[in-house]
Amino acid sequence: MKLILLGAPGAGKGTAAKMLTGLDGSVQISTGDILRGAVQAQSDLGKQAEAYMKRGDLVPDELIMGIMEKRLQEPDCAKGFLLDGFPRTIPQAEALKKLLAKLGMKLDLAVNIDVPRNVILDRLTTRRTCSNAACQAIYNVKSNPPKREGICDKCGSPVIQREDETEAAISHRLETYNEKTAPLIGFYRKEGLLLTVNATSSEAVVDAIKDKLAL
Repeated sequence: MKLILLGAPGAGKGTAAKMLTGLDGSVQISTGDILRGAVQAQSDLGKQAEAYMKRGDLVPDELIMGIMEKRLQEPDCAKGFLLDGFPRTIPQAEALKKLLAKLGMKLDLAVNIDVPRNVILDRLTTRRTCSNAACQAIYNVKSNPPKREGICDKCGSPVIQREDETEAAISHRLETYNEKTAPLIGFYRKEGLLLTVNATSSEAVVDAIKDKLAL
């Protein structure tokens, strides 16, 4: 399957993507992972992206599209891909449409995971992340706490609340999403590719996608 997963921060895109990869071997692709991978590989595009990231600037669309073009042609994408957190803007969506046409690929669906704001705030403000950069295990103080309070089960490092997961930071991220990314819902509706799923459980999201694609 070839899907785009849309939804606000905390809507459950990453969790749904992980579950979907188990269905047919499709690979989960997030822009953050791609950029980090390109930087680690020290490819020409990665070196250019690294300069922007070190300054705290957004990586320009043309660079991201160059990295995306390479990524989509890697062998593990042959079975399909799940784009998690990309595209983020209408220009990126238009550039992706051209890129897929150039590569002879076709999207199956753009899935909009619609979760109420209060659920997202509760999910993200109670999320905790392992402070060890090599581990980064994720917990939730309500639904999935570490066995020992404040200590990662996997590596024993302290578990922290990320700076971008305080209530003020999350409210700002949601505003940015509504301003820049929510218009993609209209874009993909016009393309005839939109599936909106109103669900707070990733299982329900996966079931809706399976029904739509008759998997």
